[in-house]
Amino acid sequence: MQHILADLKVVSLTSILDILIVAYVFYRLALLIRGTRATALIKGLVVLVVATTVSSWLHLYTVNWLLKETMTALVVALPVVFQPELRRALEKLGQGGFFGGRLVAATPEQRVVDELVKAVARLGRQQWGALIVLERSTGLTEYLETGIRLDALISAELLVNIFYPGSPLHDGAVVVRHGRVAAAACFLPLAGGDGLSPECGTRHRAALGISEQSDALALVVSEETGGVSLARDGVLSRLAGPDELGACLAQALKSADLSAFLPRRRG
Repeated sequence: MQHILADLKVVSLTSILDILIVAYVFYRLALLIRGTRATALIKGLVVLVVATTVSSWLHLYTVNWLLKETMTALVVALPVVFQPELRRALEKLGQGGFFGGRLVAATPEQRVVDELVKAVARLGRQQWGALIVLERSTGLTEYLETGIRLDALISAELLVNIFYPGSPLHDGAVVVRHGRVAAAACFLPLAGGDGLSPECGTRHRAALGISEQSDALALVVSEETGGVSLARDGVLSRLAGPDELGACLAQALKSADLSAFLPRRRG
C-alpha cells in the first residue's frame, strides 16, 4: 500500500495535463481520418504490428525478419501514403480548426434536413414547383411504384435538378425514404377542394391528400409564388420560408417524428 501511495505522489498535475493533451490530440486525429482511406491503412499497420509480435513469440525468425523489414520500409513510405491526410491536418492547424473546429460531419439527421432546406430555398427563388414527401411509419410503396425508382442519396442539387422544369421527372412527387430519394415523378391521391385556397394547385392538393391518407410529411413549393407549404395530418400550413421549414423539421427531429425517413443506422 505504501508503494502505491508513493507512486501516486509521483503523479503530478503536470503529468495528468500531459496525458490529457496527448489523448485529446489522438482523439482529434481519429476524427480527422475517420471516413477516409487512412482508416483502412491504419488497420493494416495494426495487423503488421500484431503479426510481428506473434512471429517473435513463436520464434518464426524468417517471417519476423520479413515483417520487420516491411515495417522499416513503411516508415519511409508513410509520409507519401498519408500525404492527403497530413496536408489536411496541417491546413486545419493553420486555420485554427484542429483543436477547436468542427471536424465531425453533421449527423445524418441534420444533413437530411439541411439538404431539404437548401433545395426548397433554391426552388423557391426560381419559382420551380416541387412536391417532396417524407415517408414515416406508414409505408408509401404503392405510390413509389407509380414513379421512377432512384434510391439516391438525398442532396439539394439532386432535388433541384429533378424539379427543373425541363426535367422529365419534374411532374409528380419525390418520395424520401430513410434519408434517400426513393423515387421521383410519383402520383399521389388528391384531396377534395373544400376548404382549400383558390391559389392552391394540384401539388398542394396532392400534398394534402397524402397527409390525409398517411402520416407522411409533404413539402410543397408553389410554382406561382415560390412560397413553401407543409402538409401534415391533413392540415396544409403556409410557412414563412426555408428558415421556418428548417425549424419545423428540427423540432420534429427532437420529438422523433422523422425517425422513419432518416438514414438507417448500421449496428
